[in-house]
Amino acid sequence: MKRDTIISICKGIAIILMVIAHAEAPGWLCKFIFEFHMPLFFITAGYFFSQKYLNDEATFIKKRVKGLYWPFVKWSVFFLIIHNWMFDIGILNEVYGNETGGVTHPYTWHQIQQNLWNIVTAMGGYDQFLCGAFWFFRGLFVASILYLIIYKIVLKVLPQRRATLAPYIICLILLLLCGWKTYEGLKVVTLVQGGYRDMIGCFFFGCGFIFRQFVDQYRTVMSRYYTSLWTTLLFGGIVFLFSKYLTANMNWRSTYTQFLSLPIPALLGFLMTYNVSRWIDGHENILKRMLVYIGDHTLYVFIFHIISYKVVSLLKIWYYGLDIRQVGCHMVIHDYSQQDLFWIPYTIAGVGIPILGIWLYEQAKKKIKGYRASTAAQAQ
Repeated sequence: MKRDTIISICKGIAIILMVIAHAEAPGWLCKFIFEFHMPLFFITAGYFFSQKYLNDEATFIKKRVKGLYWPFVKWSVFFLIIHNWMFDIGILNEVYGNETGGVTHPYTWHQIQQNLWNIVTAMGGYDQFLCGAFWFFRGLFVASILYLIIYKIVLKVLPQRRATLAPYIICLILLLLCGWKTYEGLKVVTLVQGGYRDMIGCFFFGCGFIFRQFVDQYRTVMSRYYTSLWTTLLFGGIVFLFSKYLTANMNWRSTYTQFLSLPIPALLGFLMTYNVSRWIDGHENILKRMLVYIGDHTLYVFIFHIISYKVVSLLKIWYYGLDIRQVGCHMVIHDYSQQDLFWIPYTIAGVGIPILGIWLYEQAKKKIKGYRASTAAQAQ
């Protein structure tokens, strides 16, 4: 059976958009991207949720631990270990930091220990300037398990004949909870950053599961080229209008107005991306292969895109004659960012370096495996 690669292409596009936004692209483009690119990851994750896990919770949780918690802990600890070394070699410093003027500092031994505890026990404590996107791992980990729990509770309450309504009720419950939370400024004190991203992420996770139930019908409706084209343009236009007049994103400090402004452009942005991905999927070419590969390896772009930016930061420092310490700017050098086109090489490096690294690693593993198999065959 041929593998359906549309969702992989969606994820590939989404991770590229994330890197573009983090590279301080033109303001209008960043606002447009922020409307839907992170919800898209939660939606695509929910797309693969299976009802079989309702009776096999252990398998689902093991997969979440293996795919989200363990990579988070492993790489957060890695960047924790090298944090102070980054100051020694100049990648980080106490002069340049984020756009608001915040800087990071070398850790004391006590801070290292506390961050380690936070990493393991709360999926927090990661290096903000080198692992700025790591909140996603915790968000999706909590959102997916929360969805499973709420699904089981709703099924126990609902009459069996109404079980098909459960996914819709879950999404409604989560919207109401998120609205209550943002309106009153409440926090889930047991979750780092207060839980908004985790809860709204759970809503989008549920939307992905619902979409999966109707994906065949949706594809049928969009089977005509012009229907798909004009619908995609319409969705994109609506998302753009939201980004211009009702800006919202998955900011952990979202206001009530931003919460109300998020679901529509987020869902339409997903459908827009899905339509584009479906079109790309229908053409066997290098673009499709590249996006599928990137989409299957988004983990490494999440982990390494910020540190990869530093290569381009050095180039920008040379080009403008800037203070070499600006390599420590988070996430990229802010000077001239809205006037020049350095966001393009930042994007190429932020995606290309991690993807090239994992590709070389996989090729090396294949060669080693082949060599061992050849050696074993000769020995026999």
